[in-house]
Amino acid sequence: MSYELRKYKELDFNDDLFKNAQNAKYELVEKDRVAPDNYHAMSIYPEYFKIDGKWILAEESRMDCVPVLREDNSIDIVEFRRLKTGDKVIVGRTEDASEGIYVHFECFEDNNPCTNDAFCFRAGRSRETSYTKDYEELYELLKYEKENGYIVWVLGPAAVFSKGAREAMASLIDNGYANVLIGGNAIATHDLEGSLFQTALGQHIYTQESVKDGHYNHLDVLNKASRAGSIEELIKQENITEGIIYSCVKNNVPLVLGGSIRDDGPLPIVIADVYKFQDEMRKHVNKATTVICLATQLHTIAIGNMTPSYRVEKDKIRPVNFYTIDISEFAVNKLKDRGSLEVVTMVTNVQDFLEKLNTNLTK
Repeated sequence: MSYELRKYKELDFNDDLFKNAQNAKYELVEKDRVAPDNYHAMSIYPEYFKIDGKWILAEESRMDCVPVLREDNSIDIVEFRRLKTGDKVIVGRTEDASEGIYVHFECFEDNNPCTNDAFCFRAGRSRETSYTKDYEELYELLKYEKENGYIVWVLGPAAVFSKGAREAMASLIDNGYANVLIGGNAIATHDLEGSLFQTALGQHIYTQESVKDGHYNHLDVLNKASRAGSIEELIKQENITEGIIYSCVKNNVPLVLGGSIRDDGPLPIVIADVYKFQDEMRKHVNKATTVICLATQLHTIAIGNMTPSYRVEKDKIRPVNFYTIDISEFAVNKLKDRGSLEVVTMVTNVQDFLEKLNTNLTK
């Protein structure tokens, strides 16, 4: 049976709600980076704006940005830092069409387990939740997305601290289940440490034994990478033939790595400027159809806040599937607290998660 995406609930713009609504209003930006008062802030959901009597969908969106009306009556979604004097920012704080702004909250078929009852137990997601159905749906989704979508992986270091997790993630990349990998300096540094020394932060990735002088290993990786000048040249010089970073390079899967205040090194590929990193992230988020975040709370929130719940493809609107996986209930639920309400959360360790995916998708 072929996988079917959730269907979009089309709106009837001949309904009186939309026909009788006023056109959306805008005000001009008077100073770079400063929005006019009463600006409208975007959500993760599809939003329509009535322009010259016609309802226009913002085809790309990002939470906490503002809609800017262009000369061709299209809507761009712009970060505050990118606003330029003279930009036409749509204003209005209502979302019910009355001000020419409509947010389509219930835009896809409902998967709520309480759909048939006003009250039910265990509607939240916790360590007690059954994830069997989630796994089975994810297997089928990823098979579909391999051929039809753009799969974004966001990884924390826990994905490389285990031999099994590294091998499973590398296999998924080798088999076409990744279009980009996003993370920080640590994910790449410790994966390359695993490739060169079979350790991560000096601990063996299989036996968990702390090796003698192991605390030097990741520093040696960073030093070797700086000498080589690039990840690709490091892989060549050190004859690296396995690991997540090796698989990304071998399969031309982009690596988007951002720096942090605590970084050692960092690796030559790491983007130190946080806004350049954000721009690179958004290039891939703007193509994403499925996002999977593993054990990295801050990167997960960052990606979640810039990922809409929908994507427009060939004039059709499809859902963007978003998963966050962590051993901590707090970590997976934090993203929902920040407004990314469409996320599927799974409480488990990332080694088990990755090995299950790899077993069911590649063997």
